[in-house]
Amino acid sequence: MQKKTTQGVQSARDAVFRGGVIVISAILIVWLSVFLYTAFYYAYMPSMSYVRPVHLQFRSCDEDRGICSFPSALVRLTNKQQLLMVGQPYKINLHLEMPESPANKDLGMFMVCAQLRSRDGFLVAHACRSAMLHYRSGLLHILSTLTFSPMMIFGSIEEKQNIVLELFGNFEEDQSHPVTIVNIEIQSRYIEFYSATIMINAHLSGLRYLMFHWPILSAIVGIGTNLFFLALICTLSYLHFAMEEEIAEENFSYEKGEVSEEKDIKTLGDLSSDSSSVEDVPVLEDLPKSEVEVQSIDSTDPIMGEPSYIQEISSLIAESSGADIVK
Repeated sequence: MQKKTTQGVQSARDAVFRGGVIVISAILIVWLSVFLYTAFYYAYMPSMSYVRPVHLQFRSCDEDRGICSFPSALVRLTNKQQLLMVGQPYKINLHLEMPESPANKDLGMFMVCAQLRSRDGFLVAHACRSAMLHYRSGLLHILSTLTFSPMMIFGSIEEKQNIVLELFGNFEEDQSHPVTIVNIEIQSRYIEFYSATIMINAHLSGLRYLMFHWPILSAIVGIGTNLFFLALICTLSYLHFAMEEEIAEENFSYEKGEVSEEKDIKTLGDLSSDSSSVEDVPVLEDLPKSEVEVQSIDSTDPIMGEPSYIQEISSLIAESSGADIVK
């Protein structure tokens, strides 16, 4: 009864231990799946956009008003070795904020050139694009001015246009010469502008596009996939170790059985040798008796149990000696 109680307590402990191991393993697998997907997301997904201000500089004229050189700027994208991700296409745009002044309207078209250089000054790419203000007729200009005049009076709206120039439409980083410097030059001395900004946007496609535009669905699929494979690996590992333990226990029980059988055989051999020695003692003790019996049998006549000739002679001698003594 006590043995059964001990076995029940031990089995209950084993069940609780296995349940705790399963629960802890499940929690670890879930957190590991989330961590792996998060690490993969930040390692695989590039930064969507980089914005850098462009401070255009020019040389002023000594005698006349205005500028006497093309406005240009050197934009340093990063102080590190690399900013853009290798193998990822990017769109590089220049945003110009220009007033709707008579000078800009009379300017017409103008050229904007850009050079992408590495830290050591190596020219990676070069491009030039043309641009101009969007045309609006005089009547449309008057109507828009009358419509938005209250907001223009309070300064919430200005008469300006934002011109966007796509300098590079599908630029990919060169690993041997990463881009860290951008040179911008506006090839016009009569242009007027408020500010300029360069913007670098990642052009996503494939898996990156899905992960960026459908983040929740991508996270569910990614974490679920990690859970499946991690659970499969843990299950196979558990089964492998469990089978090894069972095989080891079977081998141990088999060896133990062989040892017990050898001990039993040895014990039986010892017992049989002891019993044979004990049985031999009375046999040896019976040997004289058997010899006496044999002698007695030999002394008697084998035929019908009559005394032999020697016995008759001995009896006659005994009688004669007795008669002499009587005389």
